[in-house]
Amino acid sequence: MAVFRSGLLVLTTPLASLAPRLAPILTSAARLVNHTLYVHLQPGMSLGGPAQPQSSVVQATFEVLDFIAHLYAGADVHRHLDVRVLLTNIGAKSAFLPPLSSSVQNLAHPPEVVLTDFQTLDGSQYNPVKQQLERYATSCYSCCPQLASVLLYPDYGPEELPTEPLDVLLPSTIRPASPVARSPKQPVRGYHRGAVGGTFDRLHNAHKVLLSVACVLAQEQLVVGVADKDLLKSKLLPELLQPYTERVEHLSEFLVDIKPSLTFDIIPLLDPYGPAGSNPSLEFLVVSEETYRGGMAVNRFRLENDLEELALYQIQLLKDQSHQDNEEDKVSSSSFRQRMLGNLLQPPYKRPELPTQLYVIGLTGISGSGKSSVAQRLKGLGAFIIDSDHLGHRAYAPGGPAYQPVVEAFGTDILHKDGIINRKVLGSRVFGNKKQLKILTDIMWPVIAKLAREEMDQAMAEGKHVCVIDAAMLLEAGWQNMVHEVWTVVIPETEAIRRIVERDGLSEAAAQSRLQSQMSGQQLVDQSHVVLSTLWEPHVTQRQVEKAWTLLQKRIPQTP
Repeated sequence: MAVFRSGLLVLTTPLASLAPRLAPILTSAARLVNHTLYVHLQPGMSLGGPAQPQSSVVQATFEVLDFIAHLYAGADVHRHLDVRVLLTNIGAKSAFLPPLSSSVQNLAHPPEVVLTDFQTLDGSQYNPVKQQLERYATSCYSCCPQLASVLLYPDYGPEELPTEPLDVLLPSTIRPASPVARSPKQPVRGYHRGAVGGTFDRLHNAHKVLLSVACVLAQEQLVVGVADKDLLKSKLLPELLQPYTERVEHLSEFLVDIKPSLTFDIIPLLDPYGPAGSNPSLEFLVVSEETYRGGMAVNRFRLENDLEELALYQIQLLKDQSHQDNEEDKVSSSSFRQRMLGNLLQPPYKRPELPTQLYVIGLTGISGSGKSSVAQRLKGLGAFIIDSDHLGHRAYAPGGPAYQPVVEAFGTDILHKDGIINRKVLGSRVFGNKKQLKILTDIMWPVIAKLAREEMDQAMAEGKHVCVIDAAMLLEAGWQNMVHEVWTVVIPETEAIRRIVERDGLSEAAAQSRLQSQMSGQQLVDQSHVVLSTLWEPHVTQRQVEKAWTLLQKRIPQTP
């Protein structure tokens, strides 16, 4: 069976009966589709008759919303799949419900294969049924000209199919934030306009539940706030967040795919209230369990400003069944960013001028990041370490290659009585003085680079295949032209300050000033191939380093 990049899954079984069969259906679909899987809900539709089947409105009930959440939760085990439940034919209870569109909906990734759970009488790949399925899919959505079709039930075998419909209640995942009880069959109210907000980094299935509920509730307009700037500072590993424009691009494509009839207003969220706190035309707000208190705060803020409260709809968090011990137990963008640590983020530099038998890593990070401890872990795995600080000491020493040029540039008053350069005095001379600092770095950086190349020769003489240049100023000095990859160690600035104060005995202000004189973690990461972090326990750092080392071995040229 061929594997297709994109596909359309048409589910015809009633939802209550479909729920326990969903996992094998998704697994079968995942074997056939390797990127985007659109899901079209049309319970009760028959593909077996002579007439061309037509789309019909599916009443939006809490059971339908729960099923959508259940489907996304089940799809989370197939993370290569970008699952999108299409909501065009799902209608909330509303006097202003728009009619179903008779035009073909254009999807971002035209399906190459259409799949269905429709059960034929003989359990076979019945050709007339497949033809009906293909005609139905192409009448609803833009599809590839040579659309293939697959009936999924034969993959299960007849013994796996219940003979009677099952009445299985899905666990409740969506509820209005009110004490009023509701039943699964209760229709969901439709609203003209509503809002939802979030970071929406690396759009995942928990985001899709939040957005899908909001799209079902909204009949005309949905305002989507996307966190930016100050609201990102408290995020875990903010350096690895997708840029705002990229998050908006992915979000917009998803929203237009699942419900093109809505008007979407995607705006930057710069404060905790956002448009939900000030827009008088909004009627509802969709929140998660974590942001429910924020939703209550929005309503208090609205009341204080003579605006009506919003109807709050609270979404339960999706559990992440594969989380590690230092990750959250929910499906979370922060966990996805943690899993990027140690991965190659962009192609390595091609450095034909470097020795072919030596692969060079440039290791950098802000002061206090734990860069030196990572270097020692890499040494334990077999890397040859070049410590730029040690090379600087050698260069400054009497008789060293930088000694005389530095004394001539800054005078003999920077020397101790024994003739050794007093680095504290020299540091006070150049600190905060860009002109003096440039004079010093113009002397030191070329000298240290020359010494580093000599150390690389030593690494080859010892038979090493990987060399790591440990240098806080790697990028500022332009030494990336001496390496195949830049690896950066990141931690929050507050943690870096705490470590500097504890390690060096500086005041918080002095530690802050030191960090401000360096490139930020974000600037370093933007030019990096691999990112690591020492924020967690030592064994977590070790696991990251071992992962990065293992992946490195797979991509470096194999020496004979």
